[in-house]
Amino acid sequence: MENVLLEKSFEFSLSIVDFVEEIKELRHFELASQLVRSGTSVGANIVEAQRAESKEILFTS
Repeated sequence: MENVLLEKSFEFSLSIVDFVEEIKELRHFELASQLVRSGTSVGANIVEAQRAESKEILFTS
């Protein structure tokens, strides 16, 4: 089964990496570093959210 959200986030990450290379050529290293971390974390957050499990919570009165 295809997962459109994961595919789009992967494409987004690749675009971010390409853009960061352009920023590095302009010698904006701090901006490039932050952008690559935040831009590529999107996919990791999606994967983590899809694999999340909840523990049963027991409520007592």
